[in-house]
Amino acid sequence: MARDIQITFDCGDPAKLAQFWADVLSYEVQAPPPGFTSWEEALEAMGVPPEHRNDASAVVDPEVAGPRLFFQRVPEGKQAKNRVHLDVRAAPDTDGDARMALLEKEAERLVARGAERVRRHEPAPPLDAGHIVMTDPEGNEFCLD
Repeated sequence: MARDIQITFDCGDPAKLAQFWADVLSYEVQAPPPGFTSWEEALEAMGVPPEHRNDASAVVDPEVAGPRLFFQRVPEGKQAKNRVHLDVRAAPDTDGDARMALLEKEAERLVARGAERVRRHEPAPPLDAGHIVMTDPEGNEFCLD
């Protein structure tokens, strides 16, 4: 039996990073608990002080197929290259120039939303179909694949 997983990001601004990744993956920011119309209302009712209301956020796949992504505030900034990163499958079942054109279009869209482009790797058949290395708004590496 496969296990359900959650991917956790340490970050400085959970709400901002959650919104970025929701957009990248076509996910949604997780809804507040039942009985509340907003997270602000829920956190107020839970007695969470205003300065701690952006300590965490999460995004979920609306089709419940992909893992939940959880974002938690930490005091330190990113120190080094990620040892694990996400590959965003932006051009499945394509190759060559068509594949790279799709990846370039997605890279452009994400740069407009706060990502940074790091480098492009050209296709090198048979093993490398080509990809683009990016970073999210807090410098976490990911690939458009």
